[in-house]
Amino acid sequence: MKRSIYLDHHATTPVDLKVLEVMLPYFSEKFGNASSRHHVFGDDANEAVATAREQVASLIGAQKEEIIFTSGATESNNLALKGLASLNPNKNGIVTVATEHKAVLDVCTSLEKQGFEITILPVNRDGRVSPEAVSKAITPDVVGVSVMAANNEIGAINPIEEIGKVCKEKEVIFHCDAAQGAGKIPIDVEKMNIDMLSISGHKMYGPKGVGALFVRGHRPRVRLRAQIDGGGHERGMRSGTLNVPGIVGLGKACEIAKKEMKKEGKRLTELRDYLLKSLQEKIPEILANGGMEHRLPGNLSIIIKGVDSEALLFKLKQEGIALSSGAACSTNKIEPSYVLQAIGISNDDIYSAIRFGLGKGNQKSDLDFSISVVKSFCHQIRKISTF
Repeated sequence: MKRSIYLDHHATTPVDLKVLEVMLPYFSEKFGNASSRHHVFGDDANEAVATAREQVASLIGAQKEEIIFTSGATESNNLALKGLASLNPNKNGIVTVATEHKAVLDVCTSLEKQGFEITILPVNRDGRVSPEAVSKAITPDVVGVSVMAANNEIGAINPIEEIGKVCKEKEVIFHCDAAQGAGKIPIDVEKMNIDMLSISGHKMYGPKGVGALFVRGHRPRVRLRAQIDGGGHERGMRSGTLNVPGIVGLGKACEIAKKEMKKEGKRLTELRDYLLKSLQEKIPEILANGGMEHRLPGNLSIIIKGVDSEALLFKLKQEGIALSSGAACSTNKIEPSYVLQAIGISNDDIYSAIRFGLGKGNQKSDLDFSISVVKSFCHQIRKISTF
């Protein structure tokens, strides 16, 4: 039987069995609508949502009333930025970063078409934006700043606390897309002066189709215009019948992440460093993309000189090894990664880039097998390639 090794945990993660266990009753036995307050079925659902709200809030140092449930980080980003912009007509500036996920950049493009001024800041070779650059970009017309906690391709962790301090001093709203960071690195919205923060369940061993948006309730109180109308759910910010099983799963995933983050982060960092060292020892001309110091524990993006990444991934797929050549949320078109372009990687090298996303299920034996397969295929590809 062919071995199956999943090394693409930035694209998505498997649902933790403990998460699945708490979700299951809410599909059948406890199927009530959380808004139905006149019977026990609705009460059970409402209590489960309240518990999940507390669990999500606890992970990021927020108050439970500040958590808005959504369908995922993409919706959270849309609600955060469009909702903020539409309620502040006297300020039309938004500052963001070149390496943000498309769920932020495409929202900014949409707002730009409506007349908003979008400032997109560059990053350094490590893939991080500087707080000084953010400070300089904040003019009196800027209503908000959006900077991701950690990048989905190269794992670069931004100086969020320093950026939050700048935004607080300048009195602008600070939004953070934490789809990749939440549950993997410590995030405290109070300490970091974050005003809005987006979370996705399926990036932290929770279910797909559910996420959350933290919306600060005081100092300052952030006001947003709803992007989905129809019942006034979630403090009037996001209408629609709540996905109770998904929300229960998201809450449990956050609870588990809070308990396991430190230990698991250390384990994944050690595995990641072992992976890079072993690849470089066994295969010539391998370069890491981005800096290694401020990086997600399980992330490794590399260039294998002279090897077409698409050809390599096809070979690995045949061996049951799952990797990625770039951002998994993009279209299927093969085009240079804008994240790698932003850190100064040439287009020729970008087509030789692959991304490892290590996670809970991975052990050293998985990496040893994958390294041997990569080595073998790289040798084959380099022999016949004119790439």
